[in-house]
Amino acid sequence: MTGRRSFLKGATASGAALLVGVQPGIKAAMASDKPTLRGTGDLGVVIERATGSVQIIETTGQSKLARIEQLGDLSHASIVFSRDERFAYIFGRDGGLSKIDLLEQKLVNRIIQAGNSIGGAISDDGKLLAVSNYKPGGVKIFNSDTLALVANIPAKFGSDADLSKTVGLVDAPGNRFVFTLYDAGEIWIADCHKCLDGGSPELTKLKDIGLQPYDALISGDGRFYIAGLFGEDGMAMVDLWDEIPVVKRILDGYGRGDKKLPVYKMPHLEGWARAADNFYLPAVGHHKVLIVEDKNFTQTGSIDVHGQPIFVMARPDGRQIWVNFAHPLNDTIQVIDVPTGKIVKEFKPGKAVLHMEFTPRGEQLWMSVRDENRIDVYDTRSLEKVTSLPAQSPSGIFMTWRAGRIGL
Repeated sequence: MTGRRSFLKGATASGAALLVGVQPGIKAAMASDKPTLRGTGDLGVVIERATGSVQIIETTGQSKLARIEQLGDLSHASIVFSRDERFAYIFGRDGGLSKIDLLEQKLVNRIIQAGNSIGGAISDDGKLLAVSNYKPGGVKIFNSDTLALVANIPAKFGSDADLSKTVGLVDAPGNRFVFTLYDAGEIWIADCHKCLDGGSPELTKLKDIGLQPYDALISGDGRFYIAGLFGEDGMAMVDLWDEIPVVKRILDGYGRGDKKLPVYKMPHLEGWARAADNFYLPAVGHHKVLIVEDKNFTQTGSIDVHGQPIFVMARPDGRQIWVNFAHPLNDTIQVIDVPTGKIVKEFKPGKAVLHMEFTPRGEQLWMSVRDENRIDVYDTRSLEKVTSLPAQSPSGIFMTWRAGRIGL
């Protein structure tokens, strides 16, 4: 106790303790001379797609901290974070790659690396950024500190004169990136552990995975990479723990026998939920959420829902699944109780609910309501709205807890 008490001087007349070496009156002057210190664990970034801007928000006080503008075409933008959660990297549809300092609330660097980009990932050591491109087709690798190009992977297929759009780009353990070739029907694994030292990526190419793979995800342990197929029912799965990876078909024909509807928007597979030993995933072209056993990837059931699901997201404790939907039914949210498999709440926040994001422990859910120009915050216990924040055509919401997760 003696050592612990040495950090404090005696009490003032009001009973308040003074820090060692700080005289009365000096503390206030110091506070006015320095910026307010804060951590990054409760921060997030909201894409404002129509204006090429982002908001930096904080979840503890549920407030906006700053807006950063002139970030290009953010109509289909995604974000990853540095390991220390200080920097956000924004991948824009116009091929822009932007680096944002969340603490100084400013744009650090921005480059145009391609003509049409679809997303990106950051390596597990935080030193490499990978960007997935439609035009020209392929993946480029950048130094996350300087945004300097360190490797280029053209997605050549067929006669090698053709370049495929690349989709479903994720990070995998060991400074690897995995992505899918939409036009070629292939999955490539790029080992980039030598890229910062001038080495080339080591590529593993898996062919004939199925027709028109449109998106993909990686399981939270970094083991299973799963690509959705738009050209046929079913999915392609790769076990990345295998010494020689091979493609296996899962959920083959899950939609056959049902009347398909027009597909208004492809679901995002990174919005899969995993809870209670099952995956919960959107069924393409159906008003259903599929229940898939997480060990052998067999479908065990389904839940009828309001429309075509886009994001099927699990609260961090796995107790709830929140679902939003494609146009024209995108004004609705449904909440599924996992133990019973029943929908326990349905509400209509407004037109074009595009994205949802839980806080790290899941006590709040933030959602973007694009056509209402606002962000809503919900209490996940009461299922009631807590507050709303104004935003300009908001879409993606990305919180800094993603920095410590594989595939996000």
